[in-house]
Formats: sequence, structure tokens, C-alpha cells
Amino acid sequence: MHDSGQMRQTVAVATASPVDDTGDLARFGYRQELERSLGSFSSFAAGFSYISIMTGVFQLFGFGFASGGPAFIWSWPLVFIGQGAVALCFAEVAGQFPLAGGVYQWSKNIARPATAWMSGWIMTIGAVVTAAAVAVAYQVILPQVSLAFQIVGGASDAGQTATPNGAKNAILLALGLVVFTTVVNIVGVRLMAKINNLGVAVELIGVTLLIVMLALHIKRGPQIVTHTQGTGAGQSWGYLGAFLVASIMSAYVFYGFDTAGSLAEETREPRRHAPRAILRALTAAFLAGGLLMLVGMMAVGDINAKELGTLGMPYLIKSTLGNGLGNVFLVCSAIAITVCCLAVQTAAIRLLFAMARDGRLPFGTAIARVSPRSKTPIVPAVLTGALTIALLLVNIGNQRVFYILTSVAIILFYIPYLMVTGPMLLRRLRGQWPRPDHGPYFNLGRWGTPVNVLAVLYGAAMTVNLAWPRKEVYGSDHWYFQWGAVVFTAVIVAVGAGLYLIRRGANSAPTSD
Repeated sequence: MHDSGQMRQTVAVATASPVDDTGDLARFGYRQELERSLGSFSSFAAGFSYISIMTGVFQLFGFGFASGGPAFIWSWPLVFIGQGAVALCFAEVAGQFPLAGGVYQWSKNIARPATAWMSGWIMTIGAVVTAAAVAVAYQVILPQVSLAFQIVGGASDAGQTATPNGAKNAILLALGLVVFTTVVNIVGVRLMAKINNLGVAVELIGVTLLIVMLALHIKRGPQIVTHTQGTGAGQSWGYLGAFLVASIMSAYVFYGFDTAGSLAEETREPRRHAPRAILRALTAAFLAGGLLMLVGMMAVGDINAKELGTLGMPYLIKSTLGNGLGNVFLVCSAIAITVCCLAVQTAAIRLLFAMARDGRLPFGTAIARVSPRSKTPIVPAVLTGALTIALLLVNIGNQRVFYILTSVAIILFYIPYLMVTGPMLLRRLRGQWPRPDHGPYFNLGRWGTPVNVLAVLYGAAMTVNLAWPRKEVYGSDHWYFQWGAVVFTAVIVAVGAGLYLIRRGANSAPTSD
């Protein structure tokens, strides 16, 4: 730990040698405690596995298709453009502040202390909710590979999360996954990286082969993406209303690309690798996911099959390629879900570590302690695992848990993202960003302001869209389900504000002026 005098020093980092990682970190007032062993591919893999095409698309394609018909795919490029603007802003700031904790550290260095605290607090809760949302995706995949994974219920519940037994089974499978990822993260970053890299390689190869195999079965032209299948009927805003609901599918996939920044203190030459990894992860996910959905809808035998909206991508693949080959790709998807959950928890651990190290959390010394053997913060690993398990157990048997967790998880990331892009835009308009000592790292130049404006507008608009109380997302059984996202987010913010006021006098790391 460094003392408060160190932490309040003025930091000048642009002149640091790009290969002097330990010295560069020391200029921020921190000493090297985590193991710096990740290379360029591992940095990319962390962001790509968090986005995880074979998790998000397999998990929510059915929701998007049922909500907006084949035309829902247009939300994919629109969300990519919006999140692409956010990623470009993040690439700029990642090159300037190569510190564990990503969004929290970036906000801390360009915004006020209260903003930094809230971004870290909200994102920590968001990461726990995301881990739970990803883990329940096992239910969408594994029982469709073998009914042996349908521990509760029977064949009619396989692949379902909206039946009572399906919902219970989803929680049981998820619990096993979270225990596994927690153990891996306790063992250390090297094991995490090896598993993650292998999983990403399997996912990249698998999704490429899947696109090719589906392309060999094409039965209709790309004009299918103009069909809405009457999903706008009954919507107050017609098809636009249906499309906005369906866009939640794309919004769920396109976040977490900032994970490369969260692992900066474990990455060699993070100023160079992290910005590239952020942009590459997002772009690779856009291309792979877009092609998979487009070719899949062109290849499936019956585009009007109700199972496309209930069983989603697994049904599309098995009905088109057959059970044997289809199961192979579903196993690839299960591997992708595993490393996605692993990456989510890994990022959450670094976030807790970074905040605790800055004196932002109760029992900060214990939380920030790094094991001398594994070079990993053990307490955050156990804490994130326990919180995720608790969240899953609270929701056991809840048939809306899947979509509620999904929507809340996205909101709890979009808000912290705005706490970086918003202050960054204010600094640009004041002529304070990029800083004079920005150095040779990623710089948007004259495109900075329009890209930053787009990032803020998109983030605000999508946050409202996600939180909007609609029965299509949150159900109509009880008012507290429909308003669940708003109420839950408000409670998280209120608790965070209270904790900040209580701990305002505690020692904290240096913040920008």
C-alpha cells in the first residue's frame, strides 16, 4: 500500500517509457502487485470473451426474434455504432490511464471523486448481476445437448427459462459455473488467461465454421431482414415500439469490451495493447455476430417456426444442421459461456481491488491484499462469487429472472460508461482533453468531439430504453416487476451515495483537478 502523500501527488505519465510498465505504474502512486503476464492476444481475448457472441447471441436471439421478427437484426449495426463511439472514447482514455479497474480509474482521473465512486460502485453491482445473467445461459444450451443437464423437470423444460422447472434448473446449472469461475480466479491470472484464451480460440473457430455451415444451407435471400412478422401489432408506437424492445438483445451483447482496460496492470505494454484490444474485441464481435444471425435466418427451414422465438439460436442450428452437428456447436457455445462468466468475474475482481486499494471500500486493506503465491486478490474473488451465488439463490424459481437480470445488468454498465464519456465531453468542450501531454497513444483528433457527443447521446437514450417499464421485458404480473429495473437501479444509486458520504473522509487516490 502507498501512503496518502503518495496518493495525492501530481501525476505526469506521458513521458514514461512504453516498455517500463512497473515504472509507469509507480508514477500513478501504485506499486506492482499483480502479475504482469498478459500479452496482446490475452488482452483482446478478455474483451472478446466478455462480449462473447456464442453467449449473447445464443442466449437472446430468441428474444430479439420474438420481439421484432427478422428485422430486429437492424438493431445490431445501430447498437454497434453507438457502442463503437463509446469504445473509441475508452480507447483514448485507456492509453492514458493503464490501471486496474478500468472505468472506475478512468472516471477518477477525468471527473469528480463522487462520480468516480458511483461509477465503480454501480459497475461492481452490474458485474455481479451480469455474471448471474451469463451463468443462467447454461440452461439455454446444455439441456438441448443432453437431457442429463435438465436436473429439474423434463424434456418440455429443456432450453427453457420461462417455465417453473426451467427457471429452477437454470439456477442450479448457474451455481456450478460460478463456483468453477471463482476457483479459477482464486488460483491466479495465468490459469484464467489460459482457459480464457483457449475458450476464445474455440469460439472464434466455432462461430466461423458455423457461419460457413449455415451458408451451405441458405434457402432465402437477405431481404428476409425487412420482415417484421407483425410484431408491431398492439404496440403503441407500432413497429418502432417492438424494435426498441428487440434492441435489448443487441445492447446485451455489446458491452464489457472495456475489460482489456481492467486488466491493464497485468498486461505487458498496456498503453499500446489495451486501446487496440478494446476496438478489436468490439469489431470482431460485430462481424461474427451479424453474419451468424443473417446467414442463420437465411438458412433455417421454417422462418415462421414459433421455436425461433422460444428456443432461439440453438433450435435454428439443430433444425438446420441436424442434431449431431448442431450439438457440436452447442458445446462450443457452452465453452463460450464458461469463459464469458470467467471474464466477467475477473473484471469485477479487478474493480473491487482498485477501489479497495484507493481506500474507497470498507475493509479496504483486506480486500486489496494480493496473495504472494497466486498474485491475485483472493478476497474480491470470494466476495464476487458469493454475491453472484446469493443473487442466483434469491431468484430461484423466478420465471422472469432471465430477462430481468439481463436488462438490469446492461443498465448498470451503461450508467458508469456515461460517467466516463460525459466528463470526457465536458473536458473536450473546455479544451482540457486530450491533455497537452497526451503522448503518442490513441487519439481521435478532430473526430473526438462528434464521436464523444454520439457516445453520450447513445448511452443516455439506450439507458432510458432499457429501464422503460414494459410487460414485454419485465412481465405484467406485478408492478414491481415492470418497474424492477428503475427501482433496483435507484436503490443501488441511493445506497452508493450513502456509502460515499460515510466514507468521504477516508484516504483516496489522486484525482484530477
